[in-house]
Amino acid sequence: MKLSVRASRLVLMLVLAVLLVTLAAACVPEKEAGDRVGLVVTILPQAEFAEKIGGEKVKVTVMVPPGASPHTYEPKPAQMTALAEAKMYAKVGSGVEFELVWMDKLMATNKEMVVVDCSKGVELQAMVAEDEHAEDEEEEYHGGRDPHIWMSPVNAQIMVRNICAGLIAVDPENRRYYEQNRDAYLKQLAEIDREMRDGLTEIKNRRFMVYHPAFGYFAMEYGLTMLPIEREGKEPTAAGLASLIEQAKAHDIRVIFAEPQFDPKSAEVIADAIGGRVVLIDPLARD
Repeated sequence: MKLSVRASRLVLMLVLAVLLVTLAAACVPEKEAGDRVGLVVTILPQAEFAEKIGGEKVKVTVMVPPGASPHTYEPKPAQMTALAEAKMYAKVGSGVEFELVWMDKLMATNKEMVVVDCSKGVELQAMVAEDEHAEDEEEEYHGGRDPHIWMSPVNAQIMVRNICAGLIAVDPENRRYYEQNRDAYLKQLAEIDREMRDGLTEIKNRRFMVYHPAFGYFAMEYGLTMLPIEREGKEPTAAGLASLIEQAKAHDIRVIFAEPQFDPKSAEVIADAIGGRVVLIDPLARD
């Protein structure tokens, strides 16, 4: 059926109207993105914090992307471009290897950028783990501090406050907006903390085995003991594996946790020996 001239014009006008609305909608985010505060963070958990606080008023760039390890990652040109235009960098500040290697170079790229230390106010702890051959006493096995401060919801609250203070410093006009978002997110983190404490209260076996020792602050916060497989970036020796298998059996450990950034082979060997299984858990997840 052929349309009349009048009907054809109506259809054409409707199509043009839809196109104009679509083009307008497509153009608005680009304009808004240009007005946002450029904020760079080192790892994904910080991006979660920054976006919860900054909302639509920030544009967050993550230096260590999903699946990459902060121990080995090198920034790409696109990230350096975003860094050069950023108003603020939120560093973990607790000894993350990426920052130890790259932070001075990153700061030199943008000397006007405000650098916020997310670890300010966090009580740093040494990398420790239980040594079964030291009469069950914790033994320090790493000269540096444990950088994984975000793994404790209590520490996360401190980090969120630090990021918020930095955003207010670079964008004081939106102070109230940032403070409201901060307070709402702090309530969520406090609720997570309560849920963890309640959920772990009745747990009798408080030892857990994990490949990379990223859960020290989590363990300390909730009265748990972490048994790491990898130490100081080194795979366990044959004798070390045998000792870990012995410990897992002694403490009735049936699950070995491993991080997706690392080869789980050693974890799988232990799991096979104890009739258990390997479960992946990501300490660098955004949420």
